[in-house]
Amino acid sequence: MGDPVERLGSEGATGPESSIKEDLCVENDPPFRENVATAEDWRKALNKVIPAVVVLQTTACRAFDTESAGASNATGFVIDKLRGIILTNRHNVKPGPVVMEAVFLNSEVIPVYPIYRDPVHDFGFIRYDPGAVRFLSYEEIPLAPEAACVGLEIRVVGNDSGEKVSVLAGTLARLDRDAPHYKALFMILKSAHEWTSYGYEYYLLIVEIIDPRAASGTRGGSSGSPVIDWQGRAVALNAGANLSSAFAYFLPLERVVRALRFLQEGRDLSPNQWPVVTIPRGFDEIRQLGPKRDAEMMVRCASPPAQAGMLIVDSVVPGGPAHERLEPGDVLVSVNGEVQDLHSITPDNFLEVSGAVIHPLSYQQARNFHFNCGLVYVAEPGYMLFRAGVPRHAIIKKFAGEEISRLADLISVLSKLSKGVRVPLEYITYMDRHRRKSVLVTVDRHEWYAPPRVYTRDDSTGLWIARLALPSNSPLLSSVINYAGGTDPETMLPGNDEVSLVEYADQQNSHKLVDGAASMEAHYNHVFEEAHSRDGSLHEPREENLDHSTISETAVVREYQAAIIPGANTSVAESVIEPTLVLVEVHVPPSCILDGIHSQHFLGTGVIIHHSQNMGLVAVDKNTVAISASDVMLSFAAFPTEIPGEVVFLHPVHNYAVVAYDPSALGSGASVVRAAELLPEPTLHRGDTVYLVGLSRSLRATSRKSIVTNPCDALDIVSADCPRYRAVNMEVIELDTGCFAGSKAEHVLEHGDMILAINKEPVTCFSDVENACQELDKNDESDGRLHMTILRQGHEIEVFVGTDVRDGNGTVRVINWCGCIVQDPHPAVRALCFLPEEGHCVYVASSYPGSPVHRGGLYAFQWIVEVNGKSTHDLDAFVKVTEKLQDGEVACVRTINLKGKPRMLKVKQDLHYWPTWELRFDPDTAKWRRTIIKALHPDVS
Repeated sequence: MGDPVERLGSEGATGPESSIKEDLCVENDPPFRENVATAEDWRKALNKVIPAVVVLQTTACRAFDTESAGASNATGFVIDKLRGIILTNRHNVKPGPVVMEAVFLNSEVIPVYPIYRDPVHDFGFIRYDPGAVRFLSYEEIPLAPEAACVGLEIRVVGNDSGEKVSVLAGTLARLDRDAPHYKALFMILKSAHEWTSYGYEYYLLIVEIIDPRAASGTRGGSSGSPVIDWQGRAVALNAGANLSSAFAYFLPLERVVRALRFLQEGRDLSPNQWPVVTIPRGFDEIRQLGPKRDAEMMVRCASPPAQAGMLIVDSVVPGGPAHERLEPGDVLVSVNGEVQDLHSITPDNFLEVSGAVIHPLSYQQARNFHFNCGLVYVAEPGYMLFRAGVPRHAIIKKFAGEEISRLADLISVLSKLSKGVRVPLEYITYMDRHRRKSVLVTVDRHEWYAPPRVYTRDDSTGLWIARLALPSNSPLLSSVINYAGGTDPETMLPGNDEVSLVEYADQQNSHKLVDGAASMEAHYNHVFEEAHSRDGSLHEPREENLDHSTISETAVVREYQAAIIPGANTSVAESVIEPTLVLVEVHVPPSCILDGIHSQHFLGTGVIIHHSQNMGLVAVDKNTVAISASDVMLSFAAFPTEIPGEVVFLHPVHNYAVVAYDPSALGSGASVVRAAELLPEPTLHRGDTVYLVGLSRSLRATSRKSIVTNPCDALDIVSADCPRYRAVNMEVIELDTGCFAGSKAEHVLEHGDMILAINKEPVTCFSDVENACQELDKNDESDGRLHMTILRQGHEIEVFVGTDVRDGNGTVRVINWCGCIVQDPHPAVRALCFLPEEGHCVYVASSYPGSPVHRGGLYAFQWIVEVNGKSTHDLDAFVKVTEKLQDGEVACVRTINLKGKPRMLKVKQDLHYWPTWELRFDPDTAKWRRTIIKALHPDVS
């Protein structure tokens, strides 16, 4: 049977198209030709083929369409040495931004880039510079699709299971296999959002391998391998394998030959097809669907003798030429109608905003989801959308009150927004297509990410070129922040009659917080509830009568107060402390996974410790607010509203942090919010009655009456697998964990020392140690050392121990280099009592999938001690070394892991997709600022 695709709209055509159609005609199961090849014939063929087979190292820099960001290995082979063209699978080429290298047999590494991705069939072309291969003699592998036949003995040459060169033998069992459905690369598709090859002629041409000498056929890494005969010709392209058997699936090369010829001749490769999926069925089954006998006879006469069936429509892509013309179950008798350029409905651009990747819905996903092509599709939610609860593969339908049907609509709405504003978003998913889900999206207040950018594919270079998505006058590009109530965070700073935020928080360090105000809850939760907030629409602010507004807000306050009048079951403790409680919700952007934190979302209860006209402060535990590089939302029990807060203090020792908020954002609700009265004295004693009070998710106070059994018990929290903050009861005087690495006490005190006295004053609890340290701050003539009397191995020893000054800002500087987040070693790392001999160096906190460090194997929880032989003893030294590296330059990075094991890694810098930047925390304004250190295009980075 002739190629149905070529028959569309071309019946009776003559000339080159007719010859191409004839070239694509293949009989079903061609007769078996006896194989007379000897072992010597195979040896000669393999010697000729192997040098032309390359290992493809692919790094997908961004999630796109059906693919996630990440690194993988595959196989390709040279099919045009003169033009430098390599053939491989489409799922190796990837639909989105990729960085690729080809490793030849002699280990020469050559940069390559995609030049063609077939929209239907699983093949693509990659280009390289033939002159770059200097030390290897090789020849291109000829394509011979006509040589495929049942029973043909073949060899698969490729990068199987991570091996650089592997040869698997087998026999072609079938030529009429249906196109396989992929999940990832080699598994049957079980989820509807994976890319899969399809085509109504595929059932004739997909072949299957049975390898009697291997219990498992081809495996990961062999995709794109040539399937050769004894003459060294490629008869098929390895596409995938069935993991449950020894079967592998090969792609016929008729389509590849046609596309290669077009490419060599400089002709347009846009395939004119129709977005319809058909399946073959035998004539017996076809008769049950009701076609006339004449139609069957016409098809039988026009088809090869071995052809025993017709095509049935399986699915139709909505919005295409066949939509509302064909239906599932229709039997195709003849075709001569409208076709469509499938490349025109394959996205070649995407929007990147707050780490999210958004682009038009491809026809592949439109076929999977049964949606129209071109809808606004979330390939990766990033930070802003993930924080709101928008999942991957969602379709955005409405944003900030405006309907969204195209990517340009979304960009237009974004251009009108300002930082910190909260706007509604509606989306649907393919699993629940008939119901729109609504969430509140909070636009980033801090500069966690680069400004929104649009990337567009350039096939001439293989790069995706970035440009700013928003006009220069967009509010989102300015430094002004819409602080929920319309206030910039800098207005939170008090006037001359009050101290600054950080100064006030530092003063709280000298006070003792009542244990009864401890946090009630801190846990990771993916379930997002719709929070109450003030209106954040795009419309211009309208003039309102302030008197009426005040009356309205006052009425709301009174109604809410009436609704929360303590009932019969409400304890006195609840009614007293409830107006001072705050529900604290914390979100950490992926670009700031620092200090070993284990999640991006935390929830807990805080207590208001200061509330005035100009400033409010909330104390909360550090299990909830672990780092300052985070977005904090505060929900008040005394008044139903949610406003943002800023982390202004993290106690370096004790388990509490201080979050500041703007009381004016509460409106008239500020009058019902009050601060708790802190009573450090008298201290609690055994037998005292206390109430533990906290907030539920519905902002209702809950309490539990308890009796103090031990006011100074030792709390032992098991250390996590990776170094992160953990609360330690410092009343335990014996040094059971040693000193912090790099501290002044590291070489003076030893493990097991017991402190008896400080400055000749007996020590009975850690408060005595803390009070002695505070006395040093009051004495300007102090040398910063404590005179300690310790008991070591049964002997009293007098030692002088230096003290370290630690502020309450936590980690204040972060650098992103080649996709890894580096920082100074945080206290939990130093508490391991180990630092590299080269100094405290820089510590890798996290890394991005699909980045150069991901490809190079540089992962989190290790120190970078050298780059290209130059010491990186601190962040400044690290920046000084890395900013001299050029784009594409390979850096030798020496690392040491937490167990002290050194490694040498190679990382190839990519400034196009991964510029070097840093985030710095400004304690005066509690803002994080993003600065570009080095980039190819600083204006769009």
